Amino acid sequence: MSRKMSGIVVGLPIIFVSFLVSRCYSCTFTITNNCPQTIWPGTLAGSGSPQLPTTGLRLDPGQGVRVPTVPGWSGRIWARTGCKFDAFGLGSCQTGDCGGRLECNGIGATPPASLFEITLGRGNDKDFYDVSIVDGYNLPLVAAPRGVHGACNATGCASDINMGCPRELQVVGGDGGGGGVVACRSACEAFGLDQYCCSGEFANPTTCRPSFYSFIFKRACPRAYSYAFDDGTSTFTCKASDYAIVFCPNANGIRMSDGTVGTTSAAVIHKPNDGETVKMSSSSNIHLPIPMWILLFILNLSLKT
Repeated sequence: MSRKMSGIVVGLPIIFVSFLVSRCYSCTFTITNNCPQTIWPGTLAGSGSPQLPTTGLRLDPGQGVRVPTVPGWSGRIWARTGCKFDAFGLGSCQTGDCGGRLECNGIGATPPASLFEITLGRGNDKDFYDVSIVDGYNLPLVAAPRGVHGACNATGCASDINMGCPRELQVVGGDGGGGGVVACRSACEAFGLDQYCCSGEFANPTTCRPSFYSFIFKRACPRAYSYAFDDGTSTFTCKASDYAIVFCPNANGIRMSDGTVGTTSAAVIHKPNDGETVKMSSSSNIHLPIPMWILLFILNLSLKT
């Protein structure tokens, strides 16, 4: 065997291992609707990141969807409620609306909305992620990463803040408010004052301090961002292959006889341009590292500590 050929053969295992490592560091978002009502998740890429294969979709109770992403992706994911769209994908939502479209296409959520925010690392760099209610709250959600190297921390806001939302922050649904409280605004949105918005002379962590209203949010959801400079207890790092993003993790009424959460419906969303697909299925068919009911039980305990 020639020296050149020997070098090629020796190099093949290295290339193969490098391929496997790069594949391990690819990441997906597994979004699950555990709410008793239909939701419409939306996604928004940050500056310099491509939009995800879907920027808006419908999930009925128990449905889940896997969305692939790329290393270095940065952006946010949220859920809209009370939406009505026509055959062209035009309409509106009671909460989390993104320009009156099913596909958000680069438009962010109209506050108030609970947000999952993340910046994925490249190579060996870690991911940074959080759940934020700085822009208000509409639904409970938790985010549980599956680590490439060891365990990672779950985070989120599993409490129903709408039930204890101060009257001055309440967003009510239906004609004349007959639909009850559907979201809880931030003090910034409600009052527009610099000390609540961390703007103007309050645009730094020294002068912008927790308010009476952010304390309410923080007590209900100690791991979530409650105001702009709430970094110390709200930002987490990990190197994960998948993030399970579950809306209404503590909801009742849609458990199946085998203890899983979900329905039997399934669909496939085609990814534009390159033909890849996003698999939508019942959450009972989503392959998480542990069964869904165990995951939710663990998250419920951890978020209360």
